[in-house]
Amino acid sequence: MDRSADEAHWTRIAEQWIAWARSPGHDAFWAYRQSLLAFIGAGQGKALEIGCGEGRVSRELRKLGYHVTATDAVAPMVDAARQAESADAYAVAGAAKLPFAAASFDLVVAYNVLMDVEDVPAAVAEARRVLKPSGEFLISLVHPFRDRGRFAGPEPDAPFILEGSYYGRVRFEGEEEHDGLRMHFAGWSQPLENYVSALSRAGLAITALREPIPDMENADRLRQWARLPLFLWLKAKILA
Repeated sequence: MDRSADEAHWTRIAEQWIAWARSPGHDAFWAYRQSLLAFIGAGQGKALEIGCGEGRVSRELRKLGYHVTATDAVAPMVDAARQAESADAYAVAGAAKLPFAAASFDLVVAYNVLMDVEDVPAAVAEARRVLKPSGEFLISLVHPFRDRGRFAGPEPDAPFILEGSYYGRVRFEGEEEHDGLRMHFAGWSQPLENYVSALSRAGLAITALREPIPDMENADRLRQWARLPLFLWLKAKILA
């Protein structure tokens, strides 16, 4: 079967992402890290990370006490996660076809990955399949509103301008560069309603929602995102 455009993109830029993600304090992850860990909470069960990349979220899950399985559709990403001893087990697998038995995990994490899969409902249904009845599905998204506009300038109080429509599903691509590193992002932008619909169709109910504020001590360049949410975090559980 031919690889999807999303998998091909991340395979092509895998080295870029590994360098980008492994530079401490380099991207937005670090300004939200403590809030994310508090939102996840400590645990002792089995956790699955879907779309682990080079493994930084899997490493945090291990620190929180989970026995972690890290998966990604891109083999070089899984290799990088393994080399960094990010998890307890690894698998090369797409989000919509996980090689695990039903009801295997206490926690399933999809950190900033659902924007990069073509079939979100299939990925969500698969996450629900491998989740234990009492388990929890944790999702992080780049906030759907963020992709549909831009700040008018670099000033902290610059207005945010909506370009086009918030609604609909559209492909996005763009590059970021700072501190000598370049990253080419690509994926899908769609409204929050689409994600909630996928959860509902899979028999999952949202139990918590956060629109976190960055830790400004570590991210002065993210000051604008103290006014508007850059990320959206959700927790969901299987409906009884």
